[in-house]
Amino acid sequence: MSKRYLALIAATLVSIIYGVTFTIAKDVMPLYILPYGFIVLRVGGSVILFWLIWLFVPKEKIDRKDFPRIIAAAFFGVAFNMLTFFKGLSLTSPISAAVLMVSTPIIVLILSAIIMKERMLKRKVFGIVLGLVGTAFLILYGKSVGNASNANLGNLLVFANAVSYGFYLIVVKKLMDKYSAFTFVKWIYLFGFLMVLPFGYTELQAVAFSAIPLDIAWKIVFIVVISTFLTYLLNLLSMKELKPTTVAVFIYLQPVFATIFAIGLGKDELNLVKIGAAILIFSGVFLVTQTKK
Repeated sequence: MSKRYLALIAATLVSIIYGVTFTIAKDVMPLYILPYGFIVLRVGGSVILFWLIWLFVPKEKIDRKDFPRIIAAAFFGVAFNMLTFFKGLSLTSPISAAVLMVSTPIIVLILSAIIMKERMLKRKVFGIVLGLVGTAFLILYGKSVGNASNANLGNLLVFANAVSYGFYLIVVKKLMDKYSAFTFVKWIYLFGFLMVLPFGYTELQAVAFSAIPLDIAWKIVFIVVISTFLTYLLNLLSMKELKPTTVAVFIYLQPVFATIFAIGLGKDELNLVKIGAAILIFSGVFLVTQTKK
């Protein structure tokens, strides 16, 4: 099997894992672990795994002047990103959260235009407007079933997470060009862990681990090992062999898998607002990511 096929399989696996994660995380939060406590557990577990794997890969020295960029990547890619996502997911539904995450490429384009002064075509501007209208509809009117206690606030926080991740992709690009990912990812997660610890320490202390059922314990392990650590490694494999635009397309599979799992397990339901918002966001993303022939 060629490296390209392996990379495509890796990218598909990442989308499936993330799609399942939206529903699995909802089973754990907020009933057994509160969102911020769960983040400390997730990031802390990942820190240990990334530093352990670093022992077995070639070593590189990081320039001191690159540490501010690493700290910024830790803030946008781990701390603020996860705090808003997990808190938002605990308040909204899996499908709404997954659909909102698809707006990331639109946000990256807006940030690139503002920060890196990239020129924007009329088609892309129209795509941005469509995507943002869909996002606004979902945030304002995307009511949900089940244990979505405050869908509006939850949707807004998930959107804030997508904006944060957009910043992270721009900040981390120079590090990717300069170092192997294993050189800096352990530092990003270590700094990220120190940032989320004050928010989640009290919530983590309050967890009655002895009272957590076995199936929930396995779901926690899945989030730490598979949804965080393994997906990062699979992303590295796919990014090495595929173009960034090809990898980005796989983000759009996440809502599909999230919807299948959420509806299949009775955790969420489709309605006209979610379908309409999804069509607007997908159309916007299509226009934004279209390359000139």
